[in-house]
Amino acid sequence: MVTLFDVPVGKTATVKHVNGEGAVRRRIMDMGITKGTDIFVRKVAPLGDPIQLNLRGFELTIRKEDAKKIDVEDIR
Repeated sequence: MVTLFDVPVGKTATVKHVNGEGAVRRRIMDMGITKGTDIFVRKVAPLGDPIQLNLRGFELTIRKEDAKKIDVEDIR
């Protein structure tokens, strides 16, 4: 399975599923990362953490551990 962490900089992917349990999953979904959302990977810090994203008309920065919990498809 491909996760958001695996998407290269400058590419867009569609969220397939948000993994995790309880508060962690809820926090990710509250940030607007839900099934079917297109996410553009804008930047990745030199050590891989954090990752800057564009989605739903705003910019969002998430930790790589959270990005590994987001399954994606249709990388373009």
